[in-house]
Amino acid sequence: MNKILFTGASGFLGNNLKPLLNKLYNLKTLGLTDNDNIRVNLATTVPEIKAPFDVILHAAGKAHVVPKTEAEKKAFFDVNYQGTVNLCKALEKSSVPSAFIFISTVAVYGLETGEEITEEHPLNGDSPYALSKIQAEQFLMEWCKKNNVVLSILRPSLIAGPNPPGNLGAMIQGIQTGRYLSIAGGKARKSVLMVQDIAHLLPALIEKGGVYNVCDDSQPTFRELEALIAQQLNKHAPLSIPYWLAKSMALAGDLVGKGAPINSLKLSKITESLTFSNEKAKRELNWQPLNVLENFKIK
Repeated sequence: MNKILFTGASGFLGNNLKPLLNKLYNLKTLGLTDNDNIRVNLATTVPEIKAPFDVILHAAGKAHVVPKTEAEKKAFFDVNYQGTVNLCKALEKSSVPSAFIFISTVAVYGLETGEEITEEHPLNGDSPYALSKIQAEQFLMEWCKKNNVVLSILRPSLIAGPNPPGNLGAMIQGIQTGRYLSIAGGKARKSVLMVQDIAHLLPALIEKGGVYNVCDDSQPTFRELEALIAQQLNKHAPLSIPYWLAKSMALAGDLVGKGAPINSLKLSKITESLTFSNEKAKRELNWQPLNVLENFKIK
């Protein structure tokens, strides 16, 4: 049974993956909480890892926050990049694993719109989040090559599962409170991944490695997600307002600035499709993703 060190296991991914991984692997965790086997802040410290591990699943990272200050921007690099460097320094002192799996993001492409984006697309992301993940990817490619470690980089799309963070969590909260409006029929499509699929991918990733976009096949529309969430909450599907009205609200939001419920950037994300190709992962890893619309449970 492979021994796996799972970083960032106290967050959304960890809460959903640990029960699955514990059945298949000898699992230990590294993170910031008392529940972690190794408690350490990777952003500031090179941890002491006393036991050897076969596989590292590195999910510790900073996301879902829009930085407003230089210090907040720097925090992304401290956590996502320097945390990765510190982890690898620790492994060099203890025992280098045979495989390293890094949870990155489709944000590295820097796209707001597009369809069926592949792994060959340039890494044009320029936000602190995207840049810190790009730097971590590049560091790991060099480090794993030098140390003969099988490297897997997963670039998940929006991740669905119980109590999700980020935009999906905000959609659930908005529909729950009645403060959510659908726009122009919710026709835009987004790539989504069921969180447990990351566990399903691990055996193939440990053996093969590679860089993969991961999402399901259905590429659901906003309206499909809204209807699914509303049904589970026993709510009516959100009211849909015409695009011209949403545009007027967005322009007003641009003038108001931060704190506005909608602005032109948010409107673009809601009304324009952004989907990613999962064909490489399906082909090379013999993987069939779960259908989000059939499997997503919000609690």
